[in-house]
Parts: sequence; C-alpha cells; structure tokens
Amino acid sequence: MTNNNDVVDSDGLQTSLRTPEMRRILASSFVGSAIEFYDFILYATASSIVFAQLFFAGLGPGLSLFASFSTLAAGYLARPLGGVIFGHFGDKVGRKKALIVSMIMMGTVTVIIGLMPPTASIGVIAPISLFILRIIQGVAVGGEWGGAALMALEHAPKKRRGLAAAFANAGGPAGAILATLVLSMTATLTGDGFATWGWRLPFLLSAVLIVVGLVIRLKVSETPAFQQLESESEERKVPLLTVFARYKKQVLIALLATMTIYVSQGLTTVWGVSVAVAAGEDKSEVLNWKALGALITLIVTFVVARLSDRLGRKRTLIGAHIVAVVLAVPIVLLIVSGEIHQYALAIILGNGIVQGMCYGPIAAYVSELFPPQVRYSGASAGYQLAAALGAGLSPMVASALILVPGTGPYLIGGVWAVIAVIGAVAVFKSRPFAEDSEPVEPESEPETGGTPAITKAQRTAV
Repeated sequence: MTNNNDVVDSDGLQTSLRTPEMRRILASSFVGSAIEFYDFILYATASSIVFAQLFFAGLGPGLSLFASFSTLAAGYLARPLGGVIFGHFGDKVGRKKALIVSMIMMGTVTVIIGLMPPTASIGVIAPISLFILRIIQGVAVGGEWGGAALMALEHAPKKRRGLAAAFANAGGPAGAILATLVLSMTATLTGDGFATWGWRLPFLLSAVLIVVGLVIRLKVSETPAFQQLESESEERKVPLLTVFARYKKQVLIALLATMTIYVSQGLTTVWGVSVAVAAGEDKSEVLNWKALGALITLIVTFVVARLSDRLGRKRTLIGAHIVAVVLAVPIVLLIVSGEIHQYALAIILGNGIVQGMCYGPIAAYVSELFPPQVRYSGASAGYQLAAALGAGLSPMVASALILVPGTGPYLIGGVWAVIAVIGAVAVFKSRPFAEDSEPVEPESEPETGGTPAITKAQRTAV
C-alpha cells in the first residue's frame, strides 16, 4: 500500500499529477464531464438536424428551426440556475456529492428524451415536454462544470492547476466527439429510419455511459479545500449571497472572460451545422467534420492549459481572445459559403483553435478568482451565465442577423469580435484571489455596510 505521506504535501494536495489518487481524480473529472456533455451536445446537434421536423412540424422550415433552437437556448439559459443550485450544495455539503446528483439527473433526462413520442403522435405535449426536459438538462450540466473543475484543481499541486482543471473542460469536446460520431454512425446505419427512430439510439446509450461514470466518480475522495472548511466548523448558510455581496466584480469578469468560448461553440457547432445541412450537405459528413473540430479542441485545450501553468493564465487567455478577434469574420464567411470544405475549415478554426485556446486556461482562471468557501458557487455563476448568453443565444441571434441583406455575415462576425475584445479587456484588468489572505465568512449572512471579511493574517494577529 502506498504511504499517503509520499503523495500529499502539508496542505493535503497531491505532490504530482501522476500519483494514483490524482490519476483517479483527473479521470473522474474528464470522464464525468465527457458523459454529461455527451448528453448535452447530443441534444444540441439533434436540434440542428432532426428536432425541427419531429417536434415543430407545420411551422415552416425557418420557424421550425428557430423553435428548435429556442429549446436549445432554454437548456443553456438554465445552466446558471444549475450553477447556483449545485454551487450552493457543492460549497455546503461537498463537491463530490453535488457531482453525483448532477450526473444521475442528466442521464435520466437524456434517456427520457430518447423515448419521447413526436408531435404527430401526442400533439403539443411533445414540444412542451421537450422544452421542460431540456431545462432540466441545463440545470444538470450547469452543476457539472464547477464541481469537476474544482475536484481536479483543489487536489492538484498549485503549479499544475491549469493543466489539472483543464481535464474538466476537455471533457466537453470529448463528449462532443462521442456524441457527434455516435449520431453520425447512427445516421449512416439507419438511413431513412434515422429521422423516425434512429436518432433515439444515441440518447438511450446514455444509460450505459452514466453507469460507467458513476463507478469512476464514486471512487474519488473529497477535495482537501472542502475538508478544511468542514474541519473549521464554520456555518456557510447561503454561499451565493456571499458571492454577490463581495465578489460581484469577479462574477462579471468570469462571465466576460468565458463568453468568447460559448459564442464560438454556438456559431460553429450549432448554427454552422444547421447552415451546412440546409445547404444540402450530407449530414454524416457535416457531423464528421464537427467531430474533427472537437478533437482539435481537445488537443489545443491541453496544450494551452499546460502553457498557462508556465506563462500565466492572463497572458494565454488574452492571446486566445486576440486570435478570436482576428478570425471572427473570416470564420462566419466560411460558414455561409455553402461549401463543405469551407465549413470544415470554419469549424477547425472556430471550434478547434479559438475555442480550444480559450478552453485551456479558463477553468483554473475562473476558479482562482474566488476563495474556497464560495468557489463552486462563484465560478459556476460566472461561467454558466456566459454559457447561457454565449451558446444559448448566439444561434438565434445569428439566424436573425443573417437575414440582413448583404451585411448579415459581417454583422455576426462583428458581434463575435466585439465580445472577444471585451473579454480580453476584462482578463487584463483582473486579479486572482490571494490564497494567503483568504476571507472568513461571518456567522450571519453579509449585509450592505456590514463588517468586512477577516483575513488569515488578521486572525493570526488576534
């Protein structure tokens, strides 16, 4: 048996990312996140190619796609709610427990969607039920990211936090790859039956994946940071109130720093897919290119995450935003070209390069803006608000702006570029939370004008 003193330091942190426990933790963050995002992205892709005909038939091609994207947006808009709910319990009862509940919730809903009858069979109940189920999906995935990132970050050596936290983010593109390839393979194998029953198979597969994820996730230990909070016996009534009383600026910075990621995702992997399919491109080929884009995202995420441990989060994140500014308009022009290879280049640049570069440092960067007592709540609030606004609304906004004669693509790209500029400025002006001056929550919830937080140094002096 391995001596625990050989693998943890005085703060209870793992001494390396290669210890047996750290490997289990990283695997849990990566696989758990991948499974939940498999479910979430599976819906996003299906909404682009099949849900409009099944659940919103009779509205016409344009309106049915818009309605399908509306349910997609509902899931993204529910993500902040999930961040709030799971952040609260993650800061009060533990990161691990919150993650297990999130995974069970996501898997159950995804299987139910796979069994949902179309509107032709049960009428208006179908789209209404789909809308509600998508909201529950959003709540579940909203709780996943913060917990998975913190499980890795709060166990890892401080000098390797960027790479460790990136395992949670890398689960996103890994889940997207799996969802896209499974959907593409199903479309090929079921042929004409895909639109009626073939699309259901990838959703039903989620039941098996969730069992695998739970087995892995149940084997990891709670984070040292949370264990220390529990040992201090401090009552943390409503962490979210503390976040918005003391860390409003950090929440805003987290939101602005993350927006570019989700605008990139929404425009290239959701709106872009619908444009390519509407132009007559083969569904399987479009989905295969989408999977390649996600694979590149996965690789770039790890490369830039490691770079962020050496150069710093701010430098790498600002550099990623500058790349987004430069490529925004060209990527949109490639998407609307109506040619499959130009769409392929667009998804490689937008989803693979831009999103991957931002993804690399973002988990550690956002988490490090907040102290451990409210880290799950604060990081999740900022990050999931960005997901709701960026990925949730960008396909709908793009669908509207593209109708502007002549300038539609330039307007879409211009909005994306402006968002990236704002994100870069927010990161430039930000500062991470100082671990050696950690605030301690008072016994009662903070009030405006109340007693300020006490630092560790002040507590020692007392």
